[in-house]
Amino acid sequence: MSRVIAIMLDGLRRDFVRPEFTPNLARFAERAAVFEAHRSVFPSATRVVSAAFATGCHPARNGLHGNSMALMEDSGLVVHDAGKPDFLQHKRAVTGRTLATPTMAERLAPRGGAVVFNNVSPGAAYAHDPDGHGRVYHRAGSFGPGRVPVAESDRLDISLGIEGDREMTRRFLDEAVARDPALSVLWLSEPDTSQHASPLGSPEHLDTLNEADALAGAVIDAVTMRVADGEDILLSVGSDHGHQTVTETVDLEACLVAAGLKESLGSDDVVVAANGTAALIYVAPDHADQIDALAAHLRGQSWAGEVISGADLAAIGQHPTEGPAIAVSMAASDAKNDYGVPGLSAAVKPAAGKADRAGCGQHGGLGRHEQSPVLMLAGRGFRPGVRRDDETSVVDLAPTFLAHLGLLPEGLDGRALQADPLSEMPEF
Repeated sequence: MSRVIAIMLDGLRRDFVRPEFTPNLARFAERAAVFEAHRSVFPSATRVVSAAFATGCHPARNGLHGNSMALMEDSGLVVHDAGKPDFLQHKRAVTGRTLATPTMAERLAPRGGAVVFNNVSPGAAYAHDPDGHGRVYHRAGSFGPGRVPVAESDRLDISLGIEGDREMTRRFLDEAVARDPALSVLWLSEPDTSQHASPLGSPEHLDTLNEADALAGAVIDAVTMRVADGEDILLSVGSDHGHQTVTETVDLEACLVAAGLKESLGSDDVVVAANGTAALIYVAPDHADQIDALAAHLRGQSWAGEVISGADLAAIGQHPTEGPAIAVSMAASDAKNDYGVPGLSAAVKPAAGKADRAGCGQHGGLGRHEQSPVLMLAGRGFRPGVRRDDETSVVDLAPTFLAHLGLLPEGLDGRALQADPLSEMPEF
């Protein structure tokens, strides 16, 4: 039986995969295919990536526009935090669907099923299987088929951060790797959690990164033993996005009010969905004539890097008409922070109750380092030790995983990355 096991270290950028920081990942890179031009999606944020990972489609088609996004409701445009546990179910009530394209969990329900262990936001975890085709374990609630809550004794009762990741990995080894679901996903909260709270390259960040690497190493070792016993496993080790260091935080909504391009703070003629180092701007239908003026004003601001609107939205995976009217990737540079780590960026002021700490890590935009996630693949169709420089994206994972399992569905945005999906299984 063919299987796929995927390990995701949230927020890990490629240039931190080094023997001194991540010895287990560095060793794995020597016996896997390493993708050196791998990119995230836009916004480069975990909930968006989770939906793209699960469906093989960009936000334009799967319908999850951002970590924060707006829905047109009876009262007008309403901004929502897509990380809330009930967001996707609310989205279904408003729009008639959670995600607009099938997930791997749905496709694999009759073919061995999918299980996801996840320690990031609830909304990101549930984006892997919002309609209950497989099993999703998360600290906010764990569900089996039909979205039926698991038994009390089976819940994932852990904390955010490395301690929770450690307990979750122990369970993943016992309940996913040691069993035989078609797809098993382990999504760690680190190093992302520590990077948001500490400067990139700081001792606090590097210590936690090393601990996350040890957890990934334990899974890699367990999978290697099963492959040695003859199992046909595709092992994927990667991340969803990288991080940039925050230089300043901009209250984009207040800027639009001051420019006379939004009626007031809290008005729904123009709404801003903050996405870290990016923003999605939605415009009510009866104010559509303001879109060009809004885009022109934003392009004139020093803190705005790329401002995308109209048909150009398709180039970044957003829909030209069904979603945000304008996307902003904040100004970024390759300058270094106090610890010598390159990649600085302005950030958008988040919703009330959330903080962006100057000097710490953030992501969401198109900056080079936040768009530099990790991808390493070992198994049938991938030559050990090869370094590939063809452009790949998070949306390529679903078709790659499905191809390994003998499914080649049409209509996905991504492509299968195997050189030959039917080739002999290599040792690793």
